[in-house]
Amino acid sequence: MDAQPGVHQRAQGTLRLSFKRRGADTVLDGLRQEGCLKARFPRREHGAWAGAITLNSSGGVAGGDTLDATVAAGPGTRATVASQAAERFYRALPGTAPARVSTTLHVAPGAALEWLPQESILFDRCAVRRRLSVDLAGDAWFLGVEQLVFGRTAMGEAVHDASVRDLVEVRRDGRLLLHDAIRLDGPVQSLLNRRATGGAARGVATLTHAAPDAESRLDALREALAGYDAGASAWDGLLVARVVAADGACLRAAVVAGLAALRAARPLPRVWLC
Repeated sequence: MDAQPGVHQRAQGTLRLSFKRRGADTVLDGLRQEGCLKARFPRREHGAWAGAITLNSSGGVAGGDTLDATVAAGPGTRATVASQAAERFYRALPGTAPARVSTTLHVAPGAALEWLPQESILFDRCAVRRRLSVDLAGDAWFLGVEQLVFGRTAMGEAVHDASVRDLVEVRRDGRLLLHDAIRLDGPVQSLLNRRATGGAARGVATLTHAAPDAESRLDALREALAGYDAGASAWDGLLVARVVAADGACLRAAVVAGLAALRAARPLPRVWLC
């Protein structure tokens, strides 16, 4: 059906993805995709975990768009989910609702799941509401990263005004381990210039690792991030690192170094190297 005059079409995407154990292998269990949100499954490499690549066929996220993804790692599985490319959050037209992106991850007993999307690039006057919820069984293993880049420095872009809500929640057996919220409204450029906020940074990333032995990886992660503007802490089976950087390229370099320290030298998904 054609859109009515003056009414802008909005992108909607739904993804439901699950993995199961078959013998010693992790294989696809279920896949449902609707609208612009898709998943692809590259050829499995020797010794690698099962993998999936998500993509948004709409080419970016604008005000009023809605993306909803759920990933479930069944008992004993090993899976890595990455995104095909950086996601772009474009300017929201006056009077439109914010873009809403919701991701829910379930990690069953004995399972391990990596959530490795590439960076989210925010454009001037964007309006974003994004939430990542991670539900872990008692002995489950999880590694995730979220990156926000405020304009492409190489293109001379700057985010002067925006409305951003970014929330990461991690629970183990229903108990809240982490509630990490970023809220920015109005003059983002000046907010990021403040020493306590970003120190003139144009990119921020959060690495989250939850595992029974997460604290044992703290020293290795701090060593990997020693040359960057970053800090890391660990407690109660949870390790969290925050990175700030002058631009997206520096942010990615720090994130890649941090992931290498937490992934036992396994190579990153190929989409990260393109």
